Amino acid sequence: MHVPGIWQKLYRLISFQQFRHQEPSLIRPIDEAPLRAELFSIDQLERHAKIIAASHKLASGQARDELLPRLDENQRILNETYDLVAAAEDLNRRIEPAAEWLLDNFYLVEEQIRAIRRLLPPSYSRELPRLANGPAVSYPRVYDIALELIAHVDGRIDAHSLDSFIASYESVQTLKLGELWALPLMLRLALIENLRRVAVRIAAARRDRDLANDWADRMVKVVEQKPTDLILVLADMART
Repeated sequence: MHVPGIWQKLYRLISFQQFRHQEPSLIRPIDEAPLRAELFSIDQLERHAKIIAASHKLASGQARDELLPRLDENQRILNETYDLVAAAEDLNRRIEPAAEWLLDNFYLVEEQIRAIRRLLPPSYSRELPRLANGPAVSYPRVYDIALELIAHVDGRIDAHSLDSFIASYESVQTLKLGELWALPLMLRLALIENLRRVAVRIAAARRDRDLANDWADRMVKVVEQKPTDLILVLADMART
């Protein structure tokens, strides 16, 4: 299977994955980790695709659309993170590489989200076969395929890995034509999902750094103006 034209459109989104290795140590753990699993070779991807296909069980009937509400939430978090980082930049504070990438390429993220909304109406999403089991239960099967592929190639998708993965999956379960047509959109959605998960960590680290900077500024000001009050500032900081 070949999906023409998708690689150029997704390349810069995919390139964001490299910055996940530079996450600050101040990040607090959250439930949804970025899509990063063991890196697989082509042979391993093919075996994994067969395992996934054998495990997938489809739900009967139609269900409500899960993709667009999730996209709404992802967009909100990405917007909030962008605003947080932009405010820090306006104050000339240090910006980490991943946050800097988000500032420089946010227009591309917005462009991809607009394209998804234009090309994926709720009626079409509801027609896609949905899973009855697994972590992506009630989501379209082809969306889970996209998530699994991105996780095991560290977001670095190419035509060979995609073709091999889908061909191996279909050796166990055949995908519908509508799912194959939807695959480029599912890859975009999965990449946006991953960006959201990274953005949550960027935002948490940014808030921690901003809080530390604010307390440092307060302490410097107190030391310069009334050093005897420093112990009171430290006590306030300990209570927060």
